[in-house]
Amino acid sequence: MSELTLNQLVSRAHDNGDYDSLISRMPYARLLGMQCLRLGEDMVFRLPANQDNIGNPILPALHGGVIAGFMEHAAMLHLLMFMGIPHLPKIIDFSIDYLRAGHYRDTYAQCQVWRQGRRVANVAITAWQTNQTEPIATARAHFKVDEP
Repeated sequence: MSELTLNQLVSRAHDNGDYDSLISRMPYARLLGMQCLRLGEDMVFRLPANQDNIGNPILPALHGGVIAGFMEHAAMLHLLMFMGIPHLPKIIDFSIDYLRAGHYRDTYAQCQVWRQGRRVANVAITAWQTNQTEPIATARAHFKVDEP
């Protein structure tokens, strides 16, 4: 049996609403336990609470690198799902602003493509926990989207 192309995996994931086959292609996203929730035309990414992701056990709070990695992978998956490119986008630049502590609870992220060209795409990412209007972090990412 031949392996499905990335575009076929994306199409199948959109059809059945199960994005695990795409997440399994990204080892760090799989390690974090990332999940995708499709809400109409919007995509929300979920990082389930996990003891291994704690950076400050006193609060307890998530490690900043875990939050940044989650947001970067959310943007990468968002581009893959909505751009129709046949390969994973490559990160060029990532900038994050931490706004408040990410406590030990589920974390969510949503992405918005600001600009999409033939070679580069710019994505804004917002992460929150209990209330989407009170983000724990915002980020901007630039990805190379043309052929590798």
